[in-house]
Amino acid sequence: MKIRFIGLLILISTSLIPLYWYLPLMADYSNSAILSQYIGSLALILMAFSQLFATRMPGLESLFGGLDRIYVIHKWIGIIAMAAILMHDTVDAEIDELGPETWLVDLAETLGEFSLYAVLILVVISLATVIPYPLWRFSHKFMGALFALSSFHYVFMLKPFALLEPLGMYILLFCVLGLICYVITLLPFRVLAGRHNYRVTAIDNNAGATSMTLQPTAKGLRHKAGQFCFIGVQKSGMTESHPFSVSCAPRNSRELRFTIKALGDYSAKLGTRVQLGDQVQVSRAYGHFQARVNSDPQIWIACGIGITPFVAWLEQGTTAEVVFYYSYKGQQQAPHLQQVQQLCDSSDNIKLVLVDTSIRNRLNSAEIADQATMLASSRVYYCGPKKMRENLQQGLNSAGLRYSRFHFEEFELRSSVDLRPILAVAGKLFGFFSQVLKQRREK
Repeated sequence: MKIRFIGLLILISTSLIPLYWYLPLMADYSNSAILSQYIGSLALILMAFSQLFATRMPGLESLFGGLDRIYVIHKWIGIIAMAAILMHDTVDAEIDELGPETWLVDLAETLGEFSLYAVLILVVISLATVIPYPLWRFSHKFMGALFALSSFHYVFMLKPFALLEPLGMYILLFCVLGLICYVITLLPFRVLAGRHNYRVTAIDNNAGATSMTLQPTAKGLRHKAGQFCFIGVQKSGMTESHPFSVSCAPRNSRELRFTIKALGDYSAKLGTRVQLGDQVQVSRAYGHFQARVNSDPQIWIACGIGITPFVAWLEQGTTAEVVFYYSYKGQQQAPHLQQVQQLCDSSDNIKLVLVDTSIRNRLNSAEIADQATMLASSRVYYCGPKKMRENLQQGLNSAGLRYSRFHFEEFELRSSVDLRPILAVAGKLFGFFSQVLKQRREK
């Protein structure tokens, strides 16, 4: 599922609305100072959205797309907010006509300066994926506290408008929203993310993965085939929730199964420490990785542990004509292989193509395109490594598949990014605005 247009429209419009009030102020005050104050307000608005996304509030996916896309937006608005804070600090925002500074104003400026450098450090930690996940997770919790300091800075700094004026109330609204969301994320459990109590009733370790079957201790949750949940095992060192795909179709008993490969510290613990009877807290289900129910032919591509959502799809069944590629390196690294073969054998409309890379070449777009009878009208669903996805998508697009027909989830809690192009663009924009302001002063 792609990022939804309505969500981008909300982000862009709420960021631009303050200009309606800021631009007239340029007639009475320093243009550079007004520009700097707008940029600071922009940073606050984006940081408030960042706090909102952290709550995983119901309804966000309807506006912005699946939670995987929300995390992408979360990352980029964090980067843009960081650039805005830097520009706000670089361009002098002080206006002499507003009067002398009080001790409260001095304190607000000091806290604003402190939050600037602290935010920079936390953003670098977030983007530097070499830093261990636990350290990143711990440090990320301070973002909300720095947002609180930035809000204090906004409330008490000297401004060419009052807090109770429309512009002041507009920015203050985002400050309050962000602070409320931050408090919600500090609660012992995510009240807006849902909390369902389960217990482990079966454990199966094979093919390099651990399958855990969970039974609800109360009502349980509803999910759709292809969705994922955040789970936290209620034992020492494992209560922090992590996202995993549900590897079974919805059942009347609300039973869940998670098939997890040891790719990190937490997932490795699940394979060695979880025992029958352990209590597990499960969030509500997220994601929109579901095959469309129509007459279009479909191509499913699963790589390794990426098989999990497709197992749920197979259990649920489909009426579409499907060519299903399951890629793995040796049967000892192929979770659910036997079950996948049995389910495909019992379906006349699903053709299974096993790609064992220990005995043959890797799957490529040319092979898929050659075997597809109607590639242009097909829909492709992919779950696996990012690099392989990019190669397959590029090749299939070149072979005639429309970009909108390649479906995947881009779920990365952390991902690095090359900041050099961003800083280069920011530098050009800063130079452009500086030149415009200089010309206006000369006139």
